[in-house]
Amino acid sequence: MAELTIDAVVFDVLGTLVDEPAGLRTGIRALTLSASPAPSLSPSPSLDDSGTERLLLLWQRHIEREQGRIVDGDRPYLPSDALDREAAEIVARAAGAEDPATGAAPDAVASLARAARRLPPWPDTVAGLARLAERFPLIGLSNASRTALLELNAHAGLRWHQALSAEDARTYKPDPEVYRLAVTVAGLPPERLLMVAAHAWDLRGAQAVGLRTAYVARPVGDPPTSSDRFDLYAKDLADLAGQLGVS
Repeated sequence: MAELTIDAVVFDVLGTLVDEPAGLRTGIRALTLSASPAPSLSPSPSLDDSGTERLLLLWQRHIEREQGRIVDGDRPYLPSDALDREAAEIVARAAGAEDPATGAAPDAVASLARAARRLPPWPDTVAGLARLAERFPLIGLSNASRTALLELNAHAGLRWHQALSAEDARTYKPDPEVYRLAVTVAGLPPERLLMVAAHAWDLRGAQAVGLRTAYVARPVGDPPTSSDRFDLYAKDLADLAGQLGVS
């Protein structure tokens, strides 16, 4: 594999730097405890773990499917905020936090949708970014909308030299246009950028545009297959920093 010469590091955010499922689980549990269905309905019981996971899967499948349809040109572009709202409505309906005649309670749905912006960082994230920022310009590159990304960064304490949203390309990763946002902003050849993600599909998309790639293992995400050939494989951000020669 060719020697790495990296001038800037590009990070995926959702799943790579923040624990997206944990934040969504918190929102789903809050929904079942605080939603106020119509008087004709019984209050939604609190969920056990299996019920929470079932609703989380509904959310994740909707987002993955609809982002894919947008990338494939089968649906007009909508920012992540709108897709989160759709997912929140689906989850609220499945949780019984709605009136069948009028739909899900608007306040409950809005609160659940906002949970997608209140995601906790992984334990190594903040310190790892600070360490890498001593050597490299750091660019966040996320499928989250501009507004959602601002709130995500503030809530999780993420610090960037530049944060880019797929909203600027009006599509979603792994569309090549999203990765080209980082190339354009950096003003560098793509092979001088290192894309870091916990999702093999994301890294494959970056490779197709010419970026170098680093897989960081997380409890959630999309692990590499035997056919994947990424430049670096790291167990966490401290390990990545060490491999990049950052003390």
